[in-house]
Amino acid sequence: MTIPKTMKAAILVEQRKPLIIDEVELPETLEVGQVLVKIHYSGICGSQLGEIDGAKGEDKFLPHLLGHEASGTVMKTGAGVKHVKPGDKVVLHWRKGLGIEGAPPNYRWRCAKLNAGWIATFNEYAIVAENRVTAIPADSDLEVAALFGCAVTTGFGVVENNAKVRIGEAVVVFGAGGVGLNMVQAAALVGAYPVIAVDLFDNRLALAKKMGATHLINSKTEGAKAAIEHIVGKQGADVFIDNTGQPAIIELGYQITKPQGRVILVGVPRKGNNIDIYSLPLHFGKGLSGSHGGEAIPNEDIPRYQNLFNAGRIKLRELLTERLPLEDINTAIENMRSGETSGRCLIRMQPESE
Repeated sequence: MTIPKTMKAAILVEQRKPLIIDEVELPETLEVGQVLVKIHYSGICGSQLGEIDGAKGEDKFLPHLLGHEASGTVMKTGAGVKHVKPGDKVVLHWRKGLGIEGAPPNYRWRCAKLNAGWIATFNEYAIVAENRVTAIPADSDLEVAALFGCAVTTGFGVVENNAKVRIGEAVVVFGAGGVGLNMVQAAALVGAYPVIAVDLFDNRLALAKKMGATHLINSKTEGAKAAIEHIVGKQGADVFIDNTGQPAIIELGYQITKPQGRVILVGVPRKGNNIDIYSLPLHFGKGLSGSHGGEAIPNEDIPRYQNLFNAGRIKLRELLTERLPLEDINTAIENMRSGETSGRCLIRMQPESE
């Protein structure tokens, strides 16, 4: 197959502004370790909202493409690629998997370089590094497969690898978006109790209940600290997972966990937003740590989680609560901000039949 000359893509041109949908030029050839993928479905993660909002500060790579979880079909491979081949159905993910970390692609927009890094998925086609794709069975559900790029692998990885949740431990998940809902599901799956979901929106909490939450707290209408303590008792929770990145929430989690409890930070605070804690408990067993995508290993974890889905042991289609075309991606982003989207929104790029 020849590489398409152009594709439609959503471009971040200016922070805190809507994405621009426009034609982007692709390079004529693939370099070593690169893979050309036709994107079918891309998820939208809170990380992209953070990029748009400038949560980490000034963006030195503008303009650039976005997106880090998707499903697609391999169309062409560059030299040295051995773990996927044309025709393979694949999951695209931001965590490194098997293969070469090829150079970022040389996209161009309006006669100038357009950055994309090793993976970008808000586009009809993607040239990505081999180690950002994992092959999946040909008959896989490609809508669900997109979730394996981040929402599932991060959510389950946080519970399994970072929090190391044990049977019967009390777990609080603060922030029940697409990733948080999978944390709830994973905690329930390994036998945690209670599993407490906290969010600002009742529709997300209703979905959290379906995912296995035993208790629900709307922190907009009731005090989260008192509500959590009422459920777990004064001894506190075993695990507190923060998806908000808000210092006040992180400090709350640190206060209401047991002396040997674990606080796992998944949400990223805005640059300059520091936390204020009394560090002495850290010397006596309390844990406070960050997570990098749940420390997921895509080529190992995706098959495990897909087996659970195929066996009916985990719910994933229920997480797909909105599907919109690429042209409506800014609407999808606003629906995430407003809470209208309960679970994960999928951006539909190209039907598999095209």
